[in-house]
Amino acid sequence: MTILFKKHLLSLFFLASLVSCATSPDAKKNDSTNATTVEFWLTNPDKTALFQSQSGQTTVVGGSLSTLEVFESQTFQSIDGFGCALTGGSAILINKMSDAEKAKLLNELFATDGNNIGMSYLRISIGASDLSDRVFTYDDLPYGQTDTAMAQFSLEPERKDLIHVLKQILAINPGIKILGSPWTAPVWMKTKNSSIGGSLKQQYYAAYSKYFVKYIQGMKAEGIPIDAVTIQNEPLFGGNNPSMIMTAAEQTTFIKNYLGPDFKVNNIETKIIIYDHNADRTDYPITVMNDPDAKKYVAGSAFHLYGGTIDDLSKVKTAHPDKDLYFTEMWVGAPGDLGNDLNWHVKNLIIGGTRNWCKNVIEWNLASDPDQNPHTDGGCTQCLGAITLNGNTITRNPAYYILAHAAKFVRPGSVRIGSTLSTALPNVAFKTPDGKKVMIVLNDSGSIQVFKLATGNNTLTFTLKAGAVATFVW
Repeated sequence: MTILFKKHLLSLFFLASLVSCATSPDAKKNDSTNATTVEFWLTNPDKTALFQSQSGQTTVVGGSLSTLEVFESQTFQSIDGFGCALTGGSAILINKMSDAEKAKLLNELFATDGNNIGMSYLRISIGASDLSDRVFTYDDLPYGQTDTAMAQFSLEPERKDLIHVLKQILAINPGIKILGSPWTAPVWMKTKNSSIGGSLKQQYYAAYSKYFVKYIQGMKAEGIPIDAVTIQNEPLFGGNNPSMIMTAAEQTTFIKNYLGPDFKVNNIETKIIIYDHNADRTDYPITVMNDPDAKKYVAGSAFHLYGGTIDDLSKVKTAHPDKDLYFTEMWVGAPGDLGNDLNWHVKNLIIGGTRNWCKNVIEWNLASDPDQNPHTDGGCTQCLGAITLNGNTITRNPAYYILAHAAKFVRPGSVRIGSTLSTALPNVAFKTPDGKKVMIVLNDSGSIQVFKLATGNNTLTFTLKAGAVATFVW
């Protein structure tokens, strides 16, 4: 066969098939006792496949293909999970659904069987976030009053929606991890009488520490375990409603002199996670942990990616290798663009975040209505939920598919393992608690990519369209 004829056949293959999966002739050489069965789930940016299981095989003609491998001997961080922020607004919208449709949706989001996507980590706000329907904390008082003993602390504002929905989620997945983050302290504790901006007055550090203790104890009494808390959402930005400024020095003092000791005295095992803001200010968490009296209470640092690059996170791991990293927020802007959003978020968060030591990845936020409501006055007006809810009608948006590729298969307790570095095909690999390997691959090349996947006994050949994301499990 001439080289020219081989090239002609190869061209015909690319133009005619654009298939999603191909098994190479190498795989056919293995007998049934040695063959490796590989699951393959695909999302294409043109929506021809939306987190769909693939099957079928064909023969690739000619060409020199790159090979992606996993290296089980290279082990990194364990994984806590993947999921969304269950904002107050999300809970309101979910709770408005009929009981039957609500049950079906929650099962789809949090169970792992069938086509369910199995989210395993949630972030909730301690009090209102800007995607609540109003601003509130758990100890709001008339102007001029104080409550340092937390005698009037109450979770009542969450009982109808958030607590109700969380209990239903926990019934589906009792082991789901929940992270709580405050957007503001009660206004009476702050340097200005406003939910927007201001700082925590030092005279109320002890009271605010009690606020956290009461919160964790109160949620536990409801049957809702809080795995971790961050001290302040976006502590360097005071322009949101609600919001509060907390410098690294203030956070250090609060942890080492108040919150850490109070957790210890009250036998609270909830993790304390610091910072919870953008990757461009790694000096903040490093500063906090450089104080040994604060560091001893800290489990790790949390990040968003509205500033900096995902590689910046490794600077914190290098400075404090004994502490963990968490990725806690990134939004998708309405109306959403599957191709661009899928590419950016998978490359930077699912792959980039975990390759830079993150134990979790959380998207912002779970649900919004068709107008990106509810939100507070001054809150985010363009934050697209992973799903859009219009009564019982569900629209699945980019973050849904972004998370599905990791959440369903990379279960809590999985460990990131080494894998081939590739510019055209960025990827990340894991070994699950039941011994399976998972590889998530993005075609970031701008053109069709055909490549080999080494799975031990087999070498399988796959084709991905430009911008496509695949999860392989074997």
